[in-house]
Amino acid sequence: MSRFAFDGARHDRAALHRAASRDLDDVRVMVLGGEHVATVDGPALAWMPAGEAPEGEWIWLGEQGGRRHAAVVVDGRVPAELNPTSIRVLAPQLDPDELSLAVHAVAIARWLASTPFCPRCGSRTEVQQAGHLRTCPECGASHFPRTDPAAIMLITDDQDRALLARNPAWPEGRFSTLAGFVEPGESLEDAVRREVFEEVGVTVGEVTYGASQPWPFPASLMLGFFGTATSTDITVDANEIAEAAWITRDELVAYGEAGTLLLPPSGISISSWLIETWLGKDLTAAW
Repeated sequence: MSRFAFDGARHDRAALHRAASRDLDDVRVMVLGGEHVATVDGPALAWMPAGEAPEGEWIWLGEQGGRRHAAVVVDGRVPAELNPTSIRVLAPQLDPDELSLAVHAVAIARWLASTPFCPRCGSRTEVQQAGHLRTCPECGASHFPRTDPAAIMLITDDQDRALLARNPAWPEGRFSTLAGFVEPGESLEDAVRREVFEEVGVTVGEVTYGASQPWPFPASLMLGFFGTATSTDITVDANEIAEAAWITRDELVAYGEAGTLLLPPSGISISSWLIETWLGKDLTAAW
């Protein structure tokens, strides 16, 4: 089975260098605007010497493979001559090292763009620590980037069937695992059980951790779990789920071969990783 895209990334964030990172030598820089990053043919991330980068907000990314990395966030879109590409499109084609750097940059950039004012007193904040801290000059408050935990789960029953569902906004035939944000004061395991019951009316007993995936849209950490159902009757919440079904491995392969079932892309989505782990092989090799 293919390696999960975020596994094994060699990403030393080197936080001690953040404050003085603009003065370091041999820093190579990526350029981004919104969720678009500068790329070269391949495609791959485009890196340039710090002295050649356009003006923008500086984000220190750290060290990787003996090299120093940063990002510059431009105002508006990345210039057309730098071949801007959405990280959503680019992500499946990047190796874990570059993907980790890109997601770090986009996540910090989105946080900086969405939090210009102090939530305590309303004053405009100042960016410090190379994008990783906002401080308020009026009330002295410090504000750090936030990450919202979300549980994503592959639920199986006593027949080892997998529970897959379709969001109302998705086209016919597109299915995935269930998922939802963790609520305040809630354990991760309880979040799995609550979300499954709320969305499809299935109760879940044992819950075990699988893997995690950072995803900066908007600021999520996807926490992947496997769960065992203690009931199998499905009652969908029509607001969040259009349809849900228990599917065997043979049915999953048959639907895929017939082109009647679409699943998340293999190698990048933690949802596909959960399904592939249960299936025992890559989705791309299954049909």
